[in-house]
Amino acid sequence: MNVRAGIVVTGTEVLSGRIADQNGPWVSQRLLELGVDVAHITVCGDRPEDLAAQLRFLAGERVSLIVTTGGLGPTADDLTVETVADFCGRPLHVDPQLEARIGEIVARWQRARGTGGLDPEATRAGTRKQALVPEGAQSIPPVGTAPGVAIPAVADADAPVPAILILPGPPRELQGMWDGALAADPVAAAIAGRTEHRQETIRAFGLPESELAATLRAIERQIPGFDDLEITTCLRRGEVEIVTRFPATAADSYTSLAQALLSHHDTQIFSTDGATIDDQIAGLLQGRLIATAESCTGGLIAARLTDRPGSSDYVLGGAVPYANSVKSGVLDVPDTMIAEFGAVSEPVAAAMAEGALARFGADTAVSTSGVAGPGGGSPEKPVGTVCFGVAIAGRETLTRTLHLPGDRAAVRERSVTVSLHLLARELRRLG
Repeated sequence: MNVRAGIVVTGTEVLSGRIADQNGPWVSQRLLELGVDVAHITVCGDRPEDLAAQLRFLAGERVSLIVTTGGLGPTADDLTVETVADFCGRPLHVDPQLEARIGEIVARWQRARGTGGLDPEATRAGTRKQALVPEGAQSIPPVGTAPGVAIPAVADADAPVPAILILPGPPRELQGMWDGALAADPVAAAIAGRTEHRQETIRAFGLPESELAATLRAIERQIPGFDDLEITTCLRRGEVEIVTRFPATAADSYTSLAQALLSHHDTQIFSTDGATIDDQIAGLLQGRLIATAESCTGGLIAARLTDRPGSSDYVLGGAVPYANSVKSGVLDVPDTMIAEFGAVSEPVAAAMAEGALARFGADTAVSTSGVAGPGGGSPEKPVGTVCFGVAIAGRETLTRTLHLPGDRAAVRERSVTVSLHLLARELRRLG
C-alpha cells in the first residue's frame, strides 16, 4: 500500500462556515503531487476533545502522516500543540532558542506597528506558549509568529501513532513553511516509502458527463493496465476536467487513455496538457487588443481576462452597458435595433461587440446580453437565454444564442466560459 495521509483542519470559524477552508485542499494537492495518498480531510472546532477524536480516528485508519492546521496562536484557545502532545504521550518543554526567535519577531512587529505599549507580561506569556515543543519533536521556523511542529511516528504493533505535522492556520504562513516542513526528519521519514506518481489533466467543453462516463466504460476493457489509472471527472465552470493520477509505471496506460479520449471526443477536448482556456486565450491574444461589452455578465469576462499578470499587454478595457440607453449612448447600438429585436438578441450582441471595437480602438471584442434571472424571462426568451458576440476587425462578427441552466450565478459564470471558448475558436481561425 502506498503512503497515506490524513488532514485535520481546526477552527470553529471554518467549521461554522464563516471562513472557507483553504488549507485542506492546498495541503492535499501538495501531498498528492509528492505521491502521498490523502485518505481523509476532516474539519473540527477548537475544542481539544474534538481534535483528539480526529487524531484517534486517523491513527485507527493507519495513515503514515497526519497534518493539522490551525490553533497555534498565543491565546488560551489555541490548543493544538498541547492536544497533540497529550495524544502522543509527549510532555511539553519550552525551546529557549525558539522563544528568543519568536520574541524578536514580535518585537519587530510591535515597532513597525507602533504598539510597543502592549502589556509586556502578556506578550512574554504568549511568546512562551508558542515556543512549547513536545519532547522528541522538531520545530519548524515560523513565517509569522507560530512555528510548526513535526512529531515522529511511534511503531507500536497494538496502537501505532503516525507522524504528526502541526502547521499554522493562516494560509500565507502555512504555505511559506511547507518546504521546511517536508525537510523535517519526522515528515521525511513518514513519506519516504511513497510511490512516484504522475498527474495529468485533460479539459473538455460541451462534453456531457454522462457521455464521458459511457466512453470510459467502453475503453476500460480495451486498455491494459486501466485499473492502475485513478480517474476523476469534475464539472467546473461549464467545462469537464478529467484528472488522472497514476504510478510512473503506468505511463503507457495513460497514453492509451488520452488517445482513446481524443478519438472519441476530439471536437470537445480543448486541452490535453492541463492548460486552461484562460491560458490559451492569453497566448492567442498576444499581439492583439481586446475590449469587452457585457450586459448580463456585468464585467466578469473582463475580470477573467485581467486575472493574469501581463494582461495589460492585450486588454484595453470594457463597458458594462446594462441599461439600453447605455448600449445606445456608449456603444452606438441603434435604438431602432433594440426596439425591433430586443436587448437580448443576436443583432444587439453583434452591435455591442462592434461598438466596443470602435469605442476602445480594439481589433478584438466580445459581448454578452441575456436574461440571468431569476426574473425577466418570457416564453420567447426564458431565464438562461444569453446572446454572445465576437467581433474581430476585418471579419464577419460571430453571434450565438444559448439557453443555459442554473440560477443567476450559474448562468453568469457559464456565460463567461462560453464567451472565452467562442473567442478562442475565432482567434484560432485567424492562424
